[in-house]
Amino acid sequence: MVIEHADFDGMERLSAVLGAEILSTFDDPKADVLGSCASIEEVMLGEDKVIKFSGCARNEACSIVLRGSGAHILDEAERSLHDAICVLVSAVKNHRTIYGGGNAEIRMALAVQELAHTVEGKQALAIEAFARALRQLPTIIADNAGYDSAEIVQNLRSAIANGDTEAGLNMFTGKVDNMRTLGVTECLRVKEQALVSATEAAEMILRVDNIVKCAPRKREG
Repeated sequence: MVIEHADFDGMERLSAVLGAEILSTFDDPKADVLGSCASIEEVMLGEDKVIKFSGCARNEACSIVLRGSGAHILDEAERSLHDAICVLVSAVKNHRTIYGGGNAEIRMALAVQELAHTVEGKQALAIEAFARALRQLPTIIADNAGYDSAEIVQNLRSAIANGDTEAGLNMFTGKVDNMRTLGVTECLRVKEQALVSATEAAEMILRVDNIVKCAPRKREG
């Protein structure tokens, strides 16, 4: 089978799936670089014809088909899928995880709040503001799920402060539950990067001394 007009990215993906090497000429092809798969078929996806490779020995690449009613929905689905794959890649490279459901944020907020009590001057106000910002993350989770965020987040803070280090928000029941039992975890590397990026953005805003606003352009006529 010969595929004409294939782009190089497609050829690289086929090479990864079939276990083949990309050849520049057919003068002396060898059996050990041709690759193999169980079946090759032409299928219809909507109004487009695509070639489907099944039963590949290496399976180092795959295709994900996204379909939607509009371009905006497809773009949003693609971004969400890309974020999920990036999290998966980070989890594979770094196996360390932390409990989700707002557990990590509340524990960090409690630790930062304790630090603020030992600091004198206006610096303590900045540390307390950082603790409040951390508490906003589980609050947003509860709000998005339609629960009373004030009550459920306070219950979570109380549970962690009393020594339940595995407590988190269960968005199926709207109650505080054990994250280890539910299997709710997050990638540590992703959480670290999110905190660093948010902190850097806040620092950049605080360092702005003044904002210059341009006068509106005068209308003619």
